Amino acid sequence: MKVLVFICGEGLGHTSRCIALGRELLAAGHEVYLGAYGYSKEFIERKGYKTVEIPPEIKLVGESGSLNLKRSIISTLKNGSVFAIFKVLSLLKEKKPDIVVSDSYFTGVVASKVSGIPVYLIVNQSNMETFFKNGGIALRTMGGIIKQFYSCIFRRVDRIVIPDFPMPYTVCRLNLAFEEKVSKNLFFSGPLTLKKYDDVKAEVLQKPHVLSLIGGFGYREPIFRKVIEVAKLDKSINYTLLSGPSLNPDVFSNLPENVTIKRFINDQFPYLKASDLVIAPGGHSTIMEALTFGVPVLSFPDMNHSEQENNASVVDLESYGKRLDYSASPEEILRSIKELLKDEKIHQKVEIMKKLSKDLTPTATFKELLESNSKISQKV
Repeated sequence: MKVLVFICGEGLGHTSRCIALGRELLAAGHEVYLGAYGYSKEFIERKGYKTVEIPPEIKLVGESGSLNLKRSIISTLKNGSVFAIFKVLSLLKEKKPDIVVSDSYFTGVVASKVSGIPVYLIVNQSNMETFFKNGGIALRTMGGIIKQFYSCIFRRVDRIVIPDFPMPYTVCRLNLAFEEKVSKNLFFSGPLTLKKYDDVKAEVLQKPHVLSLIGGFGYREPIFRKVIEVAKLDKSINYTLLSGPSLNPDVFSNLPENVTIKRFINDQFPYLKASDLVIAPGGHSTIMEALTFGVPVLSFPDMNHSEQENNASVVDLESYGKRLDYSASPEEILRSIKELLKDEKIHQKVEIMKKLSKDLTPTATFKELLESNSKISQKV
């Protein structure tokens, strides 16, 4: 079976879960192409996998911890190409895949349907119009148009895969709103994490240890700096902070001895397994990774990013951790960290999620789903 995987490049969560699926397919002897762009493509290649270049679809822009929707739209239009669909159609003609998997990359879905190729769509949000609800008339109108477009896509794909725990454990459930006939076509695969808990050797870290994954986009820098201030308040708690590609660790001086900053970690899972708490935005894949490894989450969702805010709310509601916002003081953050480190109920809840993830075998189940579709297509 030949599989072409299209990956949305905004956020490495899309990328890591597609690598996990691609690796499972390759191990089963299938031919796999990973289509990506930008730092997503670079990340895949650093992991040792071959990629094919695809046109970018969206560009997120923000400042001071907040997603700026208007600037993101303008930036997307400037960086986009009116010929993107033709480039993707050409790629499909060249590679001739038996099946397409598209992770939130909708140009790939449209091109696949035009080409008559079965397509499986990975999404952890179906109510994207909520991004536009607080905008002016023009933005709300655009939100309505986008809703119609996505609804049309959802009706036409062969299967919609939600890379999350099944109901009632689904973390992204507040971001899901499908028509009844579409809901029958949903498949909850479980978290598609790049590493499995039993396959990871924990990093040797001083305890208790907090892993902060606040980094990446420049507009998250304020909370990154605030975590450093938190660390100064109680030096009995140790921190590893991942700054990401947009924030150079060299700009920080006079760090407390209980803080280590890394610009890039080639494999963050040993750090995750050794940590007692993860500080992260509200990104879906990061939360899935933390819960798969049984680690509570202190979430700071990007402001005006409804998807992240909903994910963080479920984390708080289900006692998988706690949600705070960017206005939280260092003292308030420290109190929350101490509460999460000591709360036995929360540690029991995330331990249940770790076991559930192991029982689900997400990538293997997804692979079998695709193989089943390929067999049906061959019979037809």
